[in-house]
Amino acid sequence: MQTQLAPEFKNTPEGDEAEAILRKCVHCGFCTATCPTYQLLGDDLDSPRGRIYLMKQVMEGHAPTRKTQLHLDRCLTCRNCETTCPSGVDYGHLVEIGRRVVEERVPRPVGQRALRWLLKEGLTSRLFGPAMALGQALRPLLPPSLKAKVPEPAGAGSRRWPTREHPRKVLLLAGCVQPAMMPNINSATARVLDACGIQTLVAGEAGCCGAIRLHLNDHAGGLADMRRNIDAWWPAASAGEVEAIVMNASGCGATVKDYGHALAGDPAYADKARRISELTKDLGELLPDLMPQLKAKVRRRQVTQLAFHPPCTLQHGQKVRGTIEPQLAELGFDVKLATGESHLCCGSAGTYSVLQPDLAYALRDRKLAQLEPLKAQAIVSANIGCIQHLQSGTATPVRHWVEVVDEALVD
Repeated sequence: MQTQLAPEFKNTPEGDEAEAILRKCVHCGFCTATCPTYQLLGDDLDSPRGRIYLMKQVMEGHAPTRKTQLHLDRCLTCRNCETTCPSGVDYGHLVEIGRRVVEERVPRPVGQRALRWLLKEGLTSRLFGPAMALGQALRPLLPPSLKAKVPEPAGAGSRRWPTREHPRKVLLLAGCVQPAMMPNINSATARVLDACGIQTLVAGEAGCCGAIRLHLNDHAGGLADMRRNIDAWWPAASAGEVEAIVMNASGCGATVKDYGHALAGDPAYADKARRISELTKDLGELLPDLMPQLKAKVRRRQVTQLAFHPPCTLQHGQKVRGTIEPQLAELGFDVKLATGESHLCCGSAGTYSVLQPDLAYALRDRKLAQLEPLKAQAIVSANIGCIQHLQSGTATPVRHWVEVVDEALVD
């Protein structure tokens, strides 16, 4: 696809990157077959191909409108199109550039600006924990739309952290909302790794991976989050004290693995960011190495029939596929994928379910309709956003897969 950049984008980092990505696109339309919003709406401008056309127009100097912004907002950034694309178009990075450029040129209504500010500042604030605790205490009184965003309070022992020390160590990103919403995911991760002779460390100074601000078009704020995390992890990472930086939320994993790209133009952080990205592993990627120890210690399976929902950020963002399901099966769990559309997004997509609720809940119900025939005792996934979003539409328990493994461990 030939692109004639407008003068303001020529010889700029974002212009050069956008032009290189656009050049790969042949407008074939393969992506429309796997785009969730196109499947729902049937509008080519709500497909990757249509959005690429809109972004090309903007980069060539055409004035974007609120309609342009709406079509870009509707994108889930699930990156399914990248998996499908025969030309290797880096759509995820292109849409970040396109959204940022449009955001600078198209003022949003006051209500939208206020909501976006509240999300990026509130979800990453230290006050989020107390606010979530209050919401859980008042959960029976909350309206249905708000109750769907507030999980049941965590049970006893959900924060129990192993105390043994091991020569093998990893860093874990606790996350911005996960410790308050579902603390058992982090502690279960630490207990499973402890059972395998690996000590889990958490750098207290680390916080949000940067995805929330980045996806809400606060590019500077997202990069600041990344630099803060690198500073928090660098002492242990540079000294070789940890063998990996582990992510048990696949959305965070996709973002941290991209630190090297995001900060490539920052001379103070480029090398550090690249090294941090190299060290970053999704928890599921560690499973093959953990199997000998887990096979000896997984015994008391309370739940055996599992339906696995692979998050988009895992299978399309990180390109981690077919790793978790067979390992769980080796541990004695009966794990099934949905027979149809297992590659499609559930509609959570970070803050998407708040900003685009109609589309998000339509995709959630479509996903649950594919999972329901499996008649599983529990649905398991690898990302807190997917877990909470799916749980809001079903009575079947939805959990992180590591919690199920943790419950099956023999002390």
